[in-house]
Amino acid sequence: WRVWAIYMVLAANLSEEQALKQACPSCDATQLCNCSSMGLDFIPPGLTGKITALNLAHNRIKHIRSQDLQQAVNLRALLLQSNKISSIDMDSFRSLGKLELLDLSNNSLAHLSPVWFGHLFSLQHLHLQGNSYRDLGESSPFSSLRNLSSLHLGNPWFSTIRQGNFEGIELLDKLWIDGGSLSQYEPGSLKSIKKINHMIINLRNTNVLSAIVRDLLHTVLWLEVREIKLEIGKKSLVQNSTLPFRIRKLTFKDASFTDQYISQMIALLKEITSLQELEAIDCVLEGKGAWDTKEIANSGESFVETVSVINIMIQNFHLFYDLEGMESQINKLKRLTIASSRVFMVSCKLAKHFSSLLYLDFHDNLLVNNRLNETICEDAWPSLQTLNLSQNSLKSLKQTADYVTRLPKLINLDISQNNFGEIPDVCEWPKNLKYLNLSSTQIPRLTTCIPPTLEVLDVSANKLREFGLQLPFLKELYLAKNQLKTLPGAAPIPNLVAMSIRRNKLNSFSREEFEGAQVGAVHLSLMECHRSLMVLLICALVFLVVLVLVVVGYKYHAVWYLRMTWAWLQAKRKPKRAPPKDICYDAFVSYSENDSDWVENVMVRELEQACPPFRLCLHKRDFVPGKWIVDNIIDSIEKSHKTLFVLSEHFVQSEWCKYELDFSHFRLFDENNDAAILVLLEPIQSKAIPKRFCKLRKFMNTKTYLEWPLEEEQQEMFWENLKGALKS
Repeated sequence: WRVWAIYMVLAANLSEEQALKQACPSCDATQLCNCSSMGLDFIPPGLTGKITALNLAHNRIKHIRSQDLQQAVNLRALLLQSNKISSIDMDSFRSLGKLELLDLSNNSLAHLSPVWFGHLFSLQHLHLQGNSYRDLGESSPFSSLRNLSSLHLGNPWFSTIRQGNFEGIELLDKLWIDGGSLSQYEPGSLKSIKKINHMIINLRNTNVLSAIVRDLLHTVLWLEVREIKLEIGKKSLVQNSTLPFRIRKLTFKDASFTDQYISQMIALLKEITSLQELEAIDCVLEGKGAWDTKEIANSGESFVETVSVINIMIQNFHLFYDLEGMESQINKLKRLTIASSRVFMVSCKLAKHFSSLLYLDFHDNLLVNNRLNETICEDAWPSLQTLNLSQNSLKSLKQTADYVTRLPKLINLDISQNNFGEIPDVCEWPKNLKYLNLSSTQIPRLTTCIPPTLEVLDVSANKLREFGLQLPFLKELYLAKNQLKTLPGAAPIPNLVAMSIRRNKLNSFSREEFEGAQVGAVHLSLMECHRSLMVLLICALVFLVVLVLVVVGYKYHAVWYLRMTWAWLQAKRKPKRAPPKDICYDAFVSYSENDSDWVENVMVRELEQACPPFRLCLHKRDFVPGKWIVDNIIDSIEKSHKTLFVLSEHFVQSEWCKYELDFSHFRLFDENNDAAILVLLEPIQSKAIPKRFCKLRKFMNTKTYLEWPLEEEQQEMFWENLKGALKS
């Protein structure tokens, strides 16, 4: 009985493994089991302890049973997103004590149960967004998840957050709440989480936002608010909260602002004294800069040091105000980015008040040279060290250099992806400039316009054919994607430690080119590094292509078709019919060498000894020696009144007929006349004729032909009929 019991267990396990392999073939003998997008409506049986990752996403699973995952005790990642899961047995995840990632997003869960997660002590990442629950219940579903690092929850119907919903969670690296319909938030609900590094919340209710911000002042480092239309009232965001605050960065993404609410928001955010960075990405400003600068100025000092505005949409950007009156709010700012926002100038008066600004990024805007004089006027941006003007509409390198000379502390300058085209011989630059990016600016050469103080120079993706500048302090040089044929000399750049010169036209290197200072990094293409190997591979590839063409041509008689086509073209250039005076023969005879005995000893004797005799053209006897056989065939057909085909099995199978004599088909059948006479030396079916002789097959099916009779009494009639056909 014990043996029988062991046998039954082994048999059951074997059948389960076979069922698993059948349902999900990738699960066979591997730790990673990918069963996604296979149309499964159940979790396949036979999952064992050897599996560490199970992907069941994008199936049709509706229910998770207790026994489904019972044996998968070493599972660390379980992906169940985008199914139709509406119910989970209470102890379905009980054996998954090592699970670190659980994704149940985009299913049909109408509620969340704390029992599901009760034994997931190792869980770090939990995704629950995109289900149909409206709240998190009366208590916390996450009370047992002490190691949780990231949590994503919410859906279009998620409307309520209660106190206690996040009890048990102390630290989170990331918390993401999809709360587009969130309308009820009990104050203090998020206070139980001691620290959140990054929180993202999709929100439309500004009252809820104010309550959440107050709860997060002491816990979150970076708060990102998405999809909100800001209608902030004058109610304080701090409301008697005690210092110190923790929040450092606030991001608005896909948000909408008006002039009125921007003024109020700037004033209210000053209350958050810990706030150092403000960011707006893909937002819409429904206004033209008519901000209440008095209200902003009276609200006190701003502690924000970094402002980033990326891809902001201003409907009437050309009418936007110059922000006069904001001068007092910007003198503490250290880093400013306004990118992809159609900026075409900054007023000189405003620019002069950025007294502490160290970093300025205006990439991907509409700056032009004649407006740059206003944007970088005398005494503007007095502390600026880094300036990015890439992807604008600057045309003159000399004017650009002259303007940035007004920035005495400038160290780093990026003016790449502007269309300068030409480069002057002499330019003036800031005395401390060390980094210059001129990549993708269409410059054809380098001159002494390039400042000798540089430590890093990027001139990649231009039209340079040589590099001979004297740059004694240069440490990094980027020359990729140009047209250089030789390496730069070592003597003019003695301190170089890194150089990128890939995708040029270098053919070889000399010993002298490598003498001097050490080059830390040279990146060459595969063709440049292994030229011999690449040539060998190309030759081998060409040989293989030729070999394939030869084999295919032989198999499908390509040579035959080519020669037939050439013969047809030649025949086309000649008259359809030779003049009567040029007709030398009564018939040209086309036959197989295997039938020569009958042709030469029987047919020729009968016809040429008749009264009157017939003149026959035979290739053996009458072809001109040394003349190309195609020309012989065409000439003989044209000089013959008829063409006589002696058809037999030998005829349709012989190489001679296949590649030589049957060039005559083009001429005969192209004329659509009765110049051809078919004689069947033995019975053959038209199907036996090769398909490439399509006109001959058609001719046999539509024309009357003569059959050579074996009975002697019928042969006399055969000769009479043949002679009559030749005379016609």
